Amino acid sequence: MALFQTSVLKSHLALLNEAAVDKAYKKYCNYFWNKTIQENIKSAKEEQYQATFLNELFVNILGYTLFPNPNSNLTTEFKNEKNARKADGAILKDGTAIGVIELKGTNTKDLESIRRQAFDYKANQKGCVYVITSNFEKLRFYINDATEFEEFDLFTLSRKRFNLLYFCLHLDKVLNNTPLKIKEASIVEEEEITKAFYKDYSIFKRELYRDLVKKNSKTVKSKLANGTTNANENDNQDEILRLEKNVKLTLFQKSQKLIDRFLFIFFAEDRMLLPSNSTLQILNKWKDDWDFGDERPLYGLFKHYFNFLDIGRKGTEKRAEIYAYNGGLFKPDAILDALEIDNDLLYKFTLKLSNYDFESQVDVNILGHIFENSLNEIESVNAEIEGGEFDKQTSKRKKDGVFYTPKYVTKYIVENTVGKLCDEKKQELGFDEEQYFKGRKNRNKTTIEKLVSILDTYREWLLQITICDPACGSGAFLNQALDFLIKEHSYIDELKVRVLGGGLQFPDIENTILENNIYGVDLNEESVEIAKLSLWLRTAQPRRKLNDLSSNIKCGNSLIDNKSVAGDKAFNWETAFAKVFENGGFDVIIGNPPYVRAELLTDFIPYFEKNYKVFHPASDLFAYFYELGSNIINRNGLMGYISNTFDKTTAGKVLRDYLNNQTRFKEYIDFTEVQIFGGATTYPVIIILDKNPPIDNTFKFIKIPKSSQASIINIEVHDAINVIQESLDANSWSFLSAEKSLLFEKLNAFSNVRDRYGKCYYGVKTALNDAFISQKSFPNSEHIKPILEGKEIKKWNTQDATQSLILFESKWTNEEYSNLETEDEKLNALSKAHPEIFNHLLPFIDRAKKRYDQGDYWWELRNCAYYDLFEKPKIIFPNLQNTNKFCLDMEGTYVNAPAVFIPSDSRILLCVLNSKVVWEYLKSICVVRSGGYIEVKPQYFEQIPIPQFENEAYFNDETDNIVKYVSELQILENRFQDYFKGTLQLNRLQRKLESWYDLNFSEFIKELNKAVKATNKLRTKDNLDPIATLNKKDEFEWMELFEENKKKAVALQTQIATTEKEIDQKVYELYGLSKEEIKIIEKS
Repeated sequence: MALFQTSVLKSHLALLNEAAVDKAYKKYCNYFWNKTIQENIKSAKEEQYQATFLNELFVNILGYTLFPNPNSNLTTEFKNEKNARKADGAILKDGTAIGVIELKGTNTKDLESIRRQAFDYKANQKGCVYVITSNFEKLRFYINDATEFEEFDLFTLSRKRFNLLYFCLHLDKVLNNTPLKIKEASIVEEEEITKAFYKDYSIFKRELYRDLVKKNSKTVKSKLANGTTNANENDNQDEILRLEKNVKLTLFQKSQKLIDRFLFIFFAEDRMLLPSNSTLQILNKWKDDWDFGDERPLYGLFKHYFNFLDIGRKGTEKRAEIYAYNGGLFKPDAILDALEIDNDLLYKFTLKLSNYDFESQVDVNILGHIFENSLNEIESVNAEIEGGEFDKQTSKRKKDGVFYTPKYVTKYIVENTVGKLCDEKKQELGFDEEQYFKGRKNRNKTTIEKLVSILDTYREWLLQITICDPACGSGAFLNQALDFLIKEHSYIDELKVRVLGGGLQFPDIENTILENNIYGVDLNEESVEIAKLSLWLRTAQPRRKLNDLSSNIKCGNSLIDNKSVAGDKAFNWETAFAKVFENGGFDVIIGNPPYVRAELLTDFIPYFEKNYKVFHPASDLFAYFYELGSNIINRNGLMGYISNTFDKTTAGKVLRDYLNNQTRFKEYIDFTEVQIFGGATTYPVIIILDKNPPIDNTFKFIKIPKSSQASIINIEVHDAINVIQESLDANSWSFLSAEKSLLFEKLNAFSNVRDRYGKCYYGVKTALNDAFISQKSFPNSEHIKPILEGKEIKKWNTQDATQSLILFESKWTNEEYSNLETEDEKLNALSKAHPEIFNHLLPFIDRAKKRYDQGDYWWELRNCAYYDLFEKPKIIFPNLQNTNKFCLDMEGTYVNAPAVFIPSDSRILLCVLNSKVVWEYLKSICVVRSGGYIEVKPQYFEQIPIPQFENEAYFNDETDNIVKYVSELQILENRFQDYFKGTLQLNRLQRKLESWYDLNFSEFIKELNKAVKATNKLRTKDNLDPIATLNKKDEFEWMELFEENKKKAVALQTQIATTEKEIDQKVYELYGLSKEEIKIIEKS
C-alpha cells in the first residue's frame, strides 16, 4: 500500500482550505521556483543552508515557529534521549519530538542513504511519529516506518502535489496528528476493500467453475467416449474417472485464466489503458440486444473483446481504439473459446467487480492477499474434484507452506541483495555521485564523456542482471525487484540529465526488465498466473504491448527434475533457463521458500535423500531450497531468503553444516521473538549469503526484540553485532559478538553439568494428563504423588503442589496380583483396594487404552527407570523459560514433562543456574520460542559450564535468605489475591492482578473492575445477580489495604534483588570474570 489509500486521501484533500493553500503555494513558488535560488541551493553546503531551509519551508510556508522564538514548535540540533547524537531538526509538541528532520546537501542524491540515520533518531525519541529527510531539492515524508513514503521534488511541485505536501506537513495537520490518522484510516479502508473484493471475487470464481462443469458436460462426455472405446469394463471405469478429473481440473484452471482476463480489463479501464466503462458498455449492449430479441450469449461479446485485446482494433468516430496488449493473456485458447457460460451469472459478477474503483481502491498489492485467502478455496475445489473432503487443517496454505511476505521484508531482502550488487558494481566502476551534481557548466568534454561512460557501462551491466524467486507465489519478491530496478534506471536517467542536459529516458524500461532480469518458478499454477498478472498490472502502459512472461515465470517443482517423482511438474533449471546458466547461474536468488514439515513430504523423501546434501528425514521443505539456491546462483551472486529458523534444531544440523562450509554469510536477521506472518506462528529469520568459502568471514547479526512487535518492523534501527562465521558450531548456532565469543570460550573451559552432576531427566509422561493428574483430594496412598507442571515452577522457591499424580508403575499390577489371571480380575481387585482412585479413572478408560505409551494395563504409566529419583532431593525447572527458573525441591515432588529435573541438592549449583551468567549462556544455545522464551531441553542444560569451588557451603547464607524472601512474597501475594478474589466473588483473575504489587492503586482498581465485569458475564449465563463494580467510596476503603500490602511486597522485592545481585557477584568470582567480562554480561 502507498502511504495513504487513494480514496481516503482524496476525501480529506477535498476538505483543505483553498484560500490558505493558495497563499502558501504562492510563497512556495516565489522562493523554490526561483532559478537563482535553486542554483544557490545546489551549490550551498549542508551546514550553510540548513537553518535557512527550515525557515523558508517550515516557518514561512508551513506555519511553524522556530526556536528561540516564543511558543516554538520547531528546533534545530535536537539531542537524542538515549545518546549524544542530534537530529538536524525536530517538530515539537509539548516539548516532545513528534517528528525528526534529517538534512543533507543536494550532492546527496540518494535519499535512501540517509533513511537509516533518520530512523535511528526516531527510535531514540519516544512518541516520535514522523520522519522527514531532504537534500534541499527533494523531500521524503514517512509515518512510523520506512516501508512507504511520499517524495516531493521541491523545485518542480505542481499545485496538486503541493496540496499533498501541505496536508502532510502543515503545522496544524502535524500537531493534530492528521497524517497518522489518515494512514490508520487508509489501512482500515484497504482491509475492508480487500475483504469485500475478495468475497465477490471468491463467489464469482466458485460459481463460474461450477457453471463451467455444468454447462460443458457434452464436451466432457464426448472426450470420455473417444478415450474408452477399446477398454474392458474395469479399465473403462478407471478411464472415465481419470478423464472426469482431468476435465474438471482443466475447467478450474480455465476459470482462473478467465477471471485474470477480467481483472486486467477492470484495471485497464480505470487506469486509462482501455476505453473507460467498456465492460459496462458490453453489458448494456448485451442487455439491449436481448430485450430486442437477439439472444446471443454474453460470453460471445466478451470473446470478441478478448480478441481485440489480442490483435487490436482501430478507432473510428463512433468507437474507441483498442490497443493489442497481447502478452499471452488474451491469446486464443481453444478450450476457453469453446466454453458456454450462464448469461445471468456472467452479467451479475462482471458488473459487480467492474464497479470497484481500480484506480483509487483496488491496489495491485491486494492481489497477493487475494491469493493468500484463495488458497483454502483452491484446495477445497481440488478436494471436490478428487472426490475427497476438504480438511482445513491440511489446507493448501498449510501443506504448501505459503505465507504472504510483508512488504518491509521483501524490500529489505531486495535492497540487501540486488542493491548490494548494484553498490559493488558502482564502486568497481569508480562511480562518484557528487561528480554528477556539479552539472555540465565549466567542465571539459573528456570529464563529461567519462561520467557518461560510467553510467552507460553500469546500465549495460544492470540490463543483464538476473533475479529469481524459486518459489515465487503471487510474485511479491519479483514485484519488489522490479520496482527496485525501475528506480535504479530512473536514477541513471536523472544523473545523465545532470551532465548532458535535456530529458533523456531509456525507452520501455519496464518491459526490458521483465524480459531480461526477472525470473520465477512455482509449484502452484494459480500462483504463477497471478504472479504474471501482478507484473503485467504493475508495468502496463497505454499503447504498449504486455510482455509474454511464459519464458520467465514458469510452473514446476523447483526441487525435483525427475518426471517419475514429480510428474509433469518436474523442472530442470538448466533447460528452462538455458541463457542464464550459460553465464553460470543467477545473480540473485530471493524468496520465502515454503514451510512444509517432513511428515507431509513422504512421497519425495527417497528423492531428497539421493539428490540433496542437506537431507535429513525430519527436514522441513525450506532446507532443500537453501541448497537449491546456492546451486543456481553464480559465483558472484547473492541469495536472500526468509525462512523458519533452524539454528538449533536436530533436523537442521545437516543444513547448518552445509551452509557453514559451502556459503559465506552476509547478514542474519532473527525475528524469532516476533510474529511477522499474520495468522501463522512461525520463527522466521532472514539470511543473506553468497556461495564463496567462508574464510575469515564476519557477518552482520541483528536480533529483533519482542518489544518491536508491530505490523511493520524497522529492521535497520536495531543494533547489529559482527559475528565470526567460523565461531558457528554446526551442533547449535550461537550468534555472539567477538568479545562475547571469547567470554563463552573462557566459560566452556570449565566442566559442564553432565560431567559434574550427571544426567538430568524429563518429568513424568502420562500420555493422558486429564486422567492421571488431578486436583481432587485422594486418601493417602503410595500411588498418589504431589506433582507440579512446568508453568508452576518458580525461581528459587515453588509452593506446595496443588495437583496429584496417580502412579501405578508399569509391571506393578502383575507383581502385586500375580495370583489373579485376567485383567478384569485385577481391575476388580484394584477398584476395591483403591475405590476413590478408580472412580476417578474409570470414565477415562477408553482414552487410556488408546495411549501409545503405557504400562501392561491401561491404568499403568509407561516404563520408567527413574521413578525413585523423584522422591529424592533435586533441582527442578520448566522446559520454557523467560528468565532463570531453577528451584530446589526437598519434598519428593514429582514434575510433569516437559519439565526437567537433575538429582542434586547442591546450593552452589542452584545459585549458579539462577545467575545472570548462566541465563546469558542458555540464551545462546537454546532454541528460542515466541514471546522471548527459550526451550531448556536436557541436551542444552547439560552443556552449562560449572565453575570449580572448594566450599559447598559457599552460598548457604544467600540461598537461605533468598528462599525465605521469595517464599514470604509468594505467601503475601496469594493471601491478598485470595482476599480480594473472595471478597468480590471473582471467578478468575486478570493476568495483571496475579502480580498486583507491580500496579499502582488506580491501575489496581481498574483491573479489579475488569475482573468484576468478566465475572458478571459468567454470572449472567448462570442467572445470578451481577456484582457491583467499585465506586469511589469502595476505592477509598481499598486504598489503605492495598498500599500496606504493596509496601511489604516492594520491600521483599528489594531484598530479593539485593540478594540476587550478591549471588551474581559471587558467581562472577567463581568463573574468574574480569570487570570487562562482567560488563558484557550485565549489558546483555
